[in-house]
Parts: sequence; C-alpha cells; structure tokens
Amino acid sequence: MESMETGGFNALFRDWRQFRRISQLDLALAANVSQRHVSWLETGRSRPSRDMVLRLAEALDIPLRERNALLQSAGFAAVYSESSLGDPVMAPVEHALRQVLSHHEPLPAFVVDREWNVRMDNSAGRMLLSVAGDPDEQMAELGEAGEVNLALLTLHPQGLRRYITNWSEAAPHFVRRLRQEAAASGDHRLQEKILAITELADLADDAIPLGESLLPVLPLEVDLNGIVLSLFSVISTFGTPQDVTTDELRVEAFYPTDAATEQFFTEMAAAH
Repeated sequence: MESMETGGFNALFRDWRQFRRISQLDLALAANVSQRHVSWLETGRSRPSRDMVLRLAEALDIPLRERNALLQSAGFAAVYSESSLGDPVMAPVEHALRQVLSHHEPLPAFVVDREWNVRMDNSAGRMLLSVAGDPDEQMAELGEAGEVNLALLTLHPQGLRRYITNWSEAAPHFVRRLRQEAAASGDHRLQEKILAITELADLADDAIPLGESLLPVLPLEVDLNGIVLSLFSVISTFGTPQDVTTDELRVEAFYPTDAATEQFFTEMAAAH
C-alpha cells in the first residue's frame, strides 16, 4: 500500500481501484465514464481533469484526506481543507457535537478522530474513562502524553481492559473493527499505528469463532467494584462532510443493555 501514499496519479489511482476490489468496468459505470478511459488513466496514456479525479474519488469512496493526495498526484491543488475544531468555520460543527453529547447524558458518549483520539466527551464519558484512573495520567504512563486515545486505553493491559469482564468476547470484535477501519482509509501510517495498538490485545488470529449464534449487538461488560455495567455502542458520522476533520470525526454513543446499567448512570448524574 506504500504506493497509495507516494506514487504518481496512475499508480495511486490503480492501487485505489484494486484496493476497493472493483473492476475497471464497474468503476466506469459508477463514475459514468468509459472503461477505456479508466484503463488509459491507469496506464498513464491519458491525464485526468480535476473534475475527473473528483468523480473517480467519489465512485471509489476515497476519504477526503486521500482525495487531496490523489488530486495533488495529478498536479492539482487540494480541494478539501483541514480545520481545527476551534476554528471559526467549524463553530456550527462543534456546536452540533456538543449538543449531541449533552443530549446523550446521563449515558457516555465520545467524539473521536480516525486515530481514536478523544476530541470531545460528555461527563458520563469522562467518568467511564476514569475507571482505571485519570486518562491523561494513564496516557503519560503509557508514553503517549498529549492525546487521550480511546482504543489504546481500552486495549492496553493496564487500561480499561482490566475491568472488562467479557474481554474474550468483546476484544476480538473491537480489534477487527479497528483494523478494518484503518485498512479502508488507505493510509499506511494510520494502519501501522492501529496495528501497534491492536497487538496489545494479544489475540490469536483465529480469535473470532465462525458459525456461532450472534447477538443483535455485542455488549461491553464492565465491572466497577462489583457493579457490572452492560453497554453497547452506536457510531454516528457526518452525512456530507466537506472538510477533512469533519470527514474523520465520529460520535461513539453508549447505550445500556439492561435496567441496572441505565439506573447506575442516572443515579451517577443525579449525584453530580
């Protein structure tokens, strides 16, 4: 996948098509171009226009960050900006995220980026992360000061993992999800980072058994000094992102699977 970061347009474009496992014909139909043109673009016989690059990137469902790289490989300027959540242009986005987090109280919710760094959270989320101690101090102890990483805090042997009672069930699915998301990004650096984090789970390659009956959702069971909480999560993303940051943000909201868990968070909120 190295060529997806360093190659010229034809190599980068071909790698993305092959990575998405789509034929030249299917891509041509999706992008409303001829199969011959797709072939010529891959061999370098034709050069794409800016609009063609964007059309092909849309058909291939390439993340906005990588669309910029594809444009630049073809000699065009990046189209999608990358703004900080604190920038004025992102004020509506930040406001919407804060509303989502607030409305989800008294249940935990987090806003994370593609590396699983926590960008925003609500009070219930902060309480849940603090089960194993202060998250910032934990990250410093793990040699990762400066960012609170939800994936690392969950999978590290000294993190939340110690409190997850159904680790053997939940961890394999979480690891698979992390690796699949990183692979879909096409970003070699991100894939290496996520691989390093998931290797901390120390799972066998065949850890996820096939053919067994699956629940509608996979609960995460956490033991807080004898109080067992059972939660599942729902992921939300922006439907029409036009900024790299917005494209990579998602909200992970947790919901109770039983009345006891819901009561725990309701009482915790009332006590604070």
